[in-house]
Amino acid sequence: MFKDKPREACGVAGVYGAPEASKLVYLMLYAMQHRGQEGAGIVVANDRGFDAVRNTGLVADIFNADNLAAMAGVSAIGHVRYSTTGSSVEKNAQPIMVGYSRGNLAVAHNGNLVNADEIHRELEEYGSIFQTTADTEVLIHLIARSAEDDFLDALTDSLKKLKGAYSLVLLTDDSLIAVRDPQGFRPLALGKIKDAYVAASETCAFDLIGAEYIRDIEPGEIVIIDRKGMRSRRFAEKNTGEALCIFENIYFSRPDSWIFGHSCWESRRRLGIMLARENKHAADIVVPVPDSGVCAAIGFAEESRLPFAMALIRNHYVGRTFIEPSQSIRDFGVRLKFNCVREAVKGKRVIVVDDSLVRGTTSRKIVSMIRQAGAREIHMRLSSPPVKYPCFYGMDFPTRRELIAANHDLGQIAEFLQVDSVAYLSREGMLKAMPNHEGNFCQACFNGDYPVDFKNRQEISGRDVKEKQVSRKRITQI
Repeated sequence: MFKDKPREACGVAGVYGAPEASKLVYLMLYAMQHRGQEGAGIVVANDRGFDAVRNTGLVADIFNADNLAAMAGVSAIGHVRYSTTGSSVEKNAQPIMVGYSRGNLAVAHNGNLVNADEIHRELEEYGSIFQTTADTEVLIHLIARSAEDDFLDALTDSLKKLKGAYSLVLLTDDSLIAVRDPQGFRPLALGKIKDAYVAASETCAFDLIGAEYIRDIEPGEIVIIDRKGMRSRRFAEKNTGEALCIFENIYFSRPDSWIFGHSCWESRRRLGIMLARENKHAADIVVPVPDSGVCAAIGFAEESRLPFAMALIRNHYVGRTFIEPSQSIRDFGVRLKFNCVREAVKGKRVIVVDDSLVRGTTSRKIVSMIRQAGAREIHMRLSSPPVKYPCFYGMDFPTRRELIAANHDLGQIAEFLQVDSVAYLSREGMLKAMPNHEGNFCQACFNGDYPVDFKNRQEISGRDVKEKQVSRKRITQI
């Protein structure tokens, strides 16, 4: 319904050694619901083999006391899904679970494999039959077909064939395994609760269950947890070609999580500070677009010494479906989610802070709402650089034709949004704002520099050039 924002990446969770593993995974998935709302699943290992509950929908709608109690076992993995590849149907709900010659195996994946289609075709030519359209399934087929006798050797051999972003949790009959791709695109953290080990995409999942954050799984690392304890092995060289997704810090992760070893809240506050330093403008108040713009707006107000006002109120109880009135109501969808406090903005020069601008359609409607509430001036400030390129590593950015900054200059964007001015944070300012600014980040959505190449990239780039030429004439149709 709200197409202005990039959609979330998936979230994964795992537990080993806890009496109520399924319930702990359920709680961790609940904490990471923001990472995917199209489907969720939990798989538990026990004496019977594997038990699973997977479906489309939200975590709270899929799981209940009865089906969680029926999944007895001390080890489990789970997944919340947004479909960056594969359609949103029940068969694509993860974790993907199979039984094969080595026993039972379940896999939950956060990311996107850029060579999945190529591997898929090769496997089908050798007789593999796929049960889903999700890219994750190619890994299972590679493991099953590996000539290596030992499972970890087969896994290592298979991972070396993958290209792209993948943070994985795998469940076997007797172990929990966590894996992160050599570039470390997506976060994956390791924790402990009493004698049990846990893994999750974000540390906010640990906070909910009272687990202690130990460290991040390193890029190119496999962590194995079983009856012998925890051990690690590498399938890629350390500190080579890291490309941490900077958008995790800007928008995707929950601000109360530690991402890539640092506070996400602090990163976003610093983004706002840098934005204020680069874009000084006379104004009366700073207003965030909730919830993703709040941290940056706090930093912006702090640096610019302007009052901070929660003048946009968000309805947090908007479901997936609603009954739209037969009588036309202007901007009904956005008004269902946001409302403006007239008393806060009337007669004032307002700086609106948001994390990013993708298509611009929702932002335009929010600006219209603030204008109707009586704001004298509206200045849009974005705590990230212009998003000009699509993401192929697990974030569902649209094509370049749909990205407003890829096809229009600041004046055209301001005209489309109907604001008095618009300004972005520079890429230099963005990097300076990161607590680990010396880290190697993937910035492909800003500069088109894709850290992992793939076969059809030139074809996509060529198509985007043509799209750009056409869409320059179509700003009102974005």
